[in-house]
Amino acid sequence: MARRKRAAKASAGLSPQEVAGESPPRPVAALAEQVAADGGEVLASYRDPLGARWVLLAALPLEAVEATPYQRELSEAHAKRLADVIPKVGRYLDPLIALRRPDGAGYWTPNGMHRLEAMRRLGAKSITALLVPEPEVAYRILALNTEKAHALKDKSLEAIRMARSLAGEAASARRPEEEWAFEFEEPAYLTLGLCYEENRRFAGSAYLPVVRRCDAFSKKGIASSLAERAAHAEKLLELDQAVNACVKALKERGLQSPYLKPFVVARINPLRWAERPKPGKRAPRADMGATLGKMLASAKKFDPSRIRPQDLSHIGGPPPEE
Repeated sequence: MARRKRAAKASAGLSPQEVAGESPPRPVAALAEQVAADGGEVLASYRDPLGARWVLLAALPLEAVEATPYQRELSEAHAKRLADVIPKVGRYLDPLIALRRPDGAGYWTPNGMHRLEAMRRLGAKSITALLVPEPEVAYRILALNTEKAHALKDKSLEAIRMARSLAGEAASARRPEEEWAFEFEEPAYLTLGLCYEENRRFAGSAYLPVVRRCDAFSKKGIASSLAERAAHAEKLLELDQAVNACVKALKERGLQSPYLKPFVVARINPLRWAERPKPGKRAPRADMGATLGKMLASAKKFDPSRIRPQDLSHIGGPPPEE
């Protein structure tokens, strides 16, 4: 198949003035009138900057909007997380994409099920939406679904890039890392993010359970904490090389499984023998440097001849995302 030719820079779509230009055509104006009749309010109308098709930015009554009936099932965990996060941000900044229902009884959103449910749980009266006149977009928009959960690599790289940006700002560099806990979400993302920067094929999901047991947000300024994390990431990458050698040795013995790396990491993990915390309690933090040092020593002494095919049958779950 022929490769698509890349468009020349700034050669496609509309200029800012063209996006905001002329009055909308009659069908779009009629849709705006319908929004008003439904108790909503059109905030703006414009042409999209690439395809030049008309879009209405509108505030719609929350009860008038539903997810399209052919979407995936609601993820309770995702909806709950959004309902927790939106009030912390203090703003609703991500409009739904919406269209008029074929029967005229309100609006459908093909990509905003979880945002809609979160706002409903928060008791919101209205929700902002990019209202598209063409009903066929409801089917095409699934290819642009913005609610797909980020992979571990994406989250980790975003966290470490944010941290670097904050560390480069004089007003933020001295603030304790722990003050940015909400923005970073998980301390392990910062450490793994440093590893992904060095090796985009790094299998972070294999090490996440260990790093989570050791990692915590630092009380030091974010610029100082990054230096400490860099040392941990260097040791983690060294460990990964040793684990890769173990996996290679197992494959040379004829053992084949997508779970070989998690299997090796689990075998050399000294924390797996630690006492499990009581229900509702979190396990005490282990020392990162000491834990990684023990794992590296165990990886170097790993004996593949002692592993039997039936040993691999005890591991399960989805294969590592990387």
